[in-house]
Amino acid sequence: MCGIVGVKGIENPQNFLIEGLRELEYRGYDSAGIAVIDNDGLKVIKAVGKLKNLEVKLKNVTFKNPKLGIGHTRWATHGKPTEINAHPHTGKFSAVVHNGIIENYQKIKKELEKENIEFISQTDTEVIVKLFEHFCNGDVFEAFKKTIKKIDGAYAVLLITEKAPDKIFFAKKGSPLIVAKNGNKFFFASSDAPLIGYADSAHYLEDSEFGYIDDDIYLFKDGKKITPNFKPLPDNRESAKKGGYRFYMEKEIYEQYDVLKENTLGRNTKEGIKFDEVDKNFFEGINNIIISACGTSYHAGLVGKYLIERSAKIRVNVEVASELRYRNPLLTKDTLFIVISQSGETADTLETLKMAKKAGLKTLALCNVDNSSIVREADKTILLRAGIEKGVASTKAFATQVMTLWMLSNYLADKNEYEIINKAIESTKVNPKIHEKIKRLSKRYLHGHGFFYIGRDIFYPLALEGALKLKEISYIHAEGYPAGEMKHGPIALADPELFVVALLSKNILFEKTKSNIEELVARDATVLTISSELIELTDDFIQISDSNHPMIEFFEMMVITQLLALEVAIRRGNDVDMPRNLAKSVTVE
Repeated sequence: MCGIVGVKGIENPQNFLIEGLRELEYRGYDSAGIAVIDNDGLKVIKAVGKLKNLEVKLKNVTFKNPKLGIGHTRWATHGKPTEINAHPHTGKFSAVVHNGIIENYQKIKKELEKENIEFISQTDTEVIVKLFEHFCNGDVFEAFKKTIKKIDGAYAVLLITEKAPDKIFFAKKGSPLIVAKNGNKFFFASSDAPLIGYADSAHYLEDSEFGYIDDDIYLFKDGKKITPNFKPLPDNRESAKKGGYRFYMEKEIYEQYDVLKENTLGRNTKEGIKFDEVDKNFFEGINNIIISACGTSYHAGLVGKYLIERSAKIRVNVEVASELRYRNPLLTKDTLFIVISQSGETADTLETLKMAKKAGLKTLALCNVDNSSIVREADKTILLRAGIEKGVASTKAFATQVMTLWMLSNYLADKNEYEIINKAIESTKVNPKIHEKIKRLSKRYLHGHGFFYIGRDIFYPLALEGALKLKEISYIHAEGYPAGEMKHGPIALADPELFVVALLSKNILFEKTKSNIEELVARDATVLTISSELIELTDDFIQISDSNHPMIEFFEMMVITQLLALEVAIRRGNDVDMPRNLAKSVTVE
């Protein structure tokens, strides 16, 4: 989750840029950089890794009356996390920072290369500054307007140039960007937190708004000058980091739509799935896959088993890492060994990875933290791009793990589900009416002797994950079961004090799952059904949107089960972000 900051009108703007980027560290990043214009012109400093690396390089730079600057923390999408690919990107006399994706960058790049304009990075962002300079042969703002008109996609852009050393140009479409002020001091950021203590009011840019700051803010939309709508900034930085949500976990549930867009950037394309990190040659000779993981990551792996076997016709076994490492398993060299970890430091998963490497297997990591132990150990890594997850109970990391496995299944099968993947991402937008309904329903589910979450096919691992979320933060006993297994013992527990959350897909085994639900209703269990098809016989019902693909249903149901766990835990007065006895990264056995 990339971060943006910018400033004009204060002494030593480089200090604000560093402090602002530090406030955005919680979003996650793999490189950082700033660009400042002073009496000597444009100065750009970039570094891979943590901000401290950038700060070390800054100590060797002398600024002469610096006027303004922009900064960025990058989470790699197009191109690897290298200094060349880090932002700001530069031309001959300008620099730009950008969040989002320029969908037509390859077309623009080819056009500019025909004009003998050279590119040095692997990123889509570089075309913005090169296109701007290509247009910049007169009025600078006109050049910026032409640039914004030419690019397609989602973006939050800040651009500075020696041709207009007192201006910062900005534009927003699809990615968040805030412009703030305090008297004649002006600030930019991609969230509130960097602005607090510096600015007193802010305008939250709407899509298609653009303009520049000079002695004032000049704002435009649809070719017309408009008046900014400044609102007071919150005065609590921690609250600002939560974005007004009660808990980080709640914020992270709501973030999943944006996170999944980040996760699929440059990967889910109209031509099919593309991974910069790995190519088809890596999978040659692979007849089997073993997925090793723990907890939530294990549940994501189970979803991956269904998807890969169904699409790519490759046998997949999913293993609990703490069991696999001591089992002396049969590991043959035609097996791809995949490990999944949010932190990249999960001890049991790391040990199974080492075991697979020792046996000579090809290894692939799905991980959220670059340069972590698992990433360093694995042959190849596909980064999840979920950003830092503050809530101990995983939400957005699980979403990106499942999405990455879904894309991998498409990749291995040469299958293109571009539109379906995009629709699944859309389904993760939280419906405020459904959230409000869950808040009301939650008061019915605070007691009793436990929960069963039931589902079939990919909805069985989602049932496991839903049950895990509930027990992690509410401290109520919950189990996930395949719906067809209820009659093989667990249904003995059915009574009014047993709560059942039924995940009923219209697209997979609908009638059979419905029959399993009816068996529980007949035995007087209290049942909440989540489905697009209205089921009147159950006690409670949450209706999802009608769709013709199970993965669209999956992601919408995922959000609902997360919200249910959240609201039950809140009603019970628990600390949702830091549940008892749990740690975010399990680095011991």
